[in-house]
Amino acid sequence: MKAIFAVLSYLLGAVPTGYLVFKLSERKDIRKFGSRNTGATNVMRLKGWKLAVPVVLADVLKGFLPAFLAVRLFGDLRLALIASFLAVVGHCFPVYIRFHGGKGVATTVGAAAGLAFVPLLVSMTVFLVVVGLTRYVSLGSILAVVFFPVFVHVFGGAVETVAWGAAIAVLVVLKHRGNIGRLLAGRERKLGEKAS
Repeated sequence: MKAIFAVLSYLLGAVPTGYLVFKLSERKDIRKFGSRNTGATNVMRLKGWKLAVPVVLADVLKGFLPAFLAVRLFGDLRLALIASFLAVVGHCFPVYIRFHGGKGVATTVGAAAGLAFVPLLVSMTVFLVVVGLTRYVSLGSILAVVFFPVFVHVFGGAVETVAWGAAIAVLVVLKHRGNIGRLLAGRERKLGEKAS
């Protein structure tokens, strides 16, 4: 039963929300425009907040439900960690659209909300401060996920949750390789800049 739950968590995470919303709106593949990923940031740059907000909410829910339900139904922290990690992997590498998805940030936020809420709040503060000062969403996202396992440790979280946070950080940073290159080259788009 737990194995089925884990697989279902991946399949839930793999639902390409941004891709579907953009497809319904424009009849086009969002992966051919802007940053070429299916996440809410790309949706926002291409279509604005009205379509980006439901994408964010759905992507957050995709991460939260596996973590919350694993604890609620099975009382199993390790299953919650595995299932929520698979949900993030699903968002990044969705089987439904040939494994080319988003960068995992919103789904990570949802998962973290179900696993370590206080460290998440501190990480979100890091995100908001960095984006407020630099207007780089990617930089804020990277620093928030990198510091998250540190905050989990500081607030006395389980070792397994710290390890989960570190694994998520590696995944999200790898998905931001292109952003890191553009940041270093001074070519990264800032918040509010439209994508072509």
